[in-house]
Amino acid sequence: MQAGEPAASHSAGRADDRSAQFTDRYSRQILFSPVGVSGQARLAQAHVAIVGVGATGAAVAGLLARAGVGRLTLIDRDFVEPSNLQRQVLFDEADALAALPKAEAARRQIHRFNSEIRVDAHVTDLVPENIHALLHACSLVLDATDNFETRYLLNDYSVEQNKPWIYAGAVGAYAVSMNILPGKTACLACLFPKPPSGPVETCDTAGILGMAVNLAASLEAMEALKFLTGAEHAMRRTLLSHDLWTNERSELRAAATPRADCRVCGPTREFTHLRGEARPHITLCGRNSVQIHEHRRSITFADLARTLEPHGSVRFNELLLRFTRPPFTLTVFPDGRTLVQGTTDVAQARSLYARFLGA
Repeated sequence: MQAGEPAASHSAGRADDRSAQFTDRYSRQILFSPVGVSGQARLAQAHVAIVGVGATGAAVAGLLARAGVGRLTLIDRDFVEPSNLQRQVLFDEADALAALPKAEAARRQIHRFNSEIRVDAHVTDLVPENIHALLHACSLVLDATDNFETRYLLNDYSVEQNKPWIYAGAVGAYAVSMNILPGKTACLACLFPKPPSGPVETCDTAGILGMAVNLAASLEAMEALKFLTGAEHAMRRTLLSHDLWTNERSELRAAATPRADCRVCGPTREFTHLRGEARPHITLCGRNSVQIHEHRRSITFADLARTLEPHGSVRFNELLLRFTRPPFTLTVFPDGRTLVQGTTDVAQARSLYARFLGA
C-alpha cells in the first residue's frame, strides 16, 4: 500500500457521509419527481435575494432555507417589535426585546435549522444607490416589501439586468403574487403603468392575518422553486389574488410578451425609479413612522449615546441605537438612516432628525 492511500480513502468516506446526509435531509423533496436529485442539486447551487424580511419575507426565507437553497441574501431596513410576532415566523420575544434588525434575526434563526446554507444579512434600505451591489450576484429576486416605490425600483432593475423577480403581497386576508420574467412576460409596469394613487390599504390601516401572509409566501416560494429547478415552463403567467376571508379568487392573465408601449420594458426603457427621480420618504407598514434615508454618514453609537442621554432614554448594540423622547422614538442605523416613530408627518420627522442628530 502506498503512502497517501489511507488518507484518500478516509477523505472519500467523509464525502460519502456528507452526500448521504444531504440526500437524507431532502429525501422527501427529492421523492417529488419534478424536483428529484438533479433539481435538489440545482437548489444547492442557487442564490436568491429576498427584499424585505417582515411577514412575507420571513416566511419565504424559511421555506427556501428548509428546501435547501444554497445561498440567501436578506435585505431589510427594519427591526423586530412585539407586534410582529403575530405573523412573522422567524422571530421570537427575545428578538423583539432586543429590537434586533429583522435581516440579522432571520439569519440567526435560519442558521439554527440549516447551518449548511449561506445567508447574507443586509440591514439597509434598498435604494437606487445600492441595488446593483446588493442584487448582482443572485439569479432570482423575491419581493416581500411593504411599498410600491421599492417594487417599481425592483421592476426597473429586473428589466435592465434581464433578471427574474416575483411580486408578492398580503394585507388583511388578501394575498397576491405574480411572476415577472423579463422578455418573456409582462413586467409590473405593463399591467400597472403607475404606482397606486390615493389611499392604499396597508397592514397599519386594514390589519393583516398570518394566514394570508403564509399563502402569499407559499405562492412565491413555489414559483421560485420551479424557476430554480429548471422548470420555468411550469411557472404561472397570471396575477393571482385570493381573499381567504370571503373565499374570492381571481386571476388576471398577464401578457405572454411585454407590452409594446410599456415605458419600462418597451423600446424606450425608461428606468425612472432606478434613476431615483423624486424618490419620496416612505411611511412604513405597521407603525406610525417615517424613514429618513437621504443622510448617508457614519455613526458612532457610543458617541451619539452620550450626546442623546441628557434628552431621553438611549439603548444601543452594534447594529442600531434607539433614542426615546416620548411620544417619539428614533431608531438609528450605522449609516445614519433613521426611523422616526410617533409621526407620519415628514416635516416633523425631519425636524426631529435635525434636532437630535444634526442637519
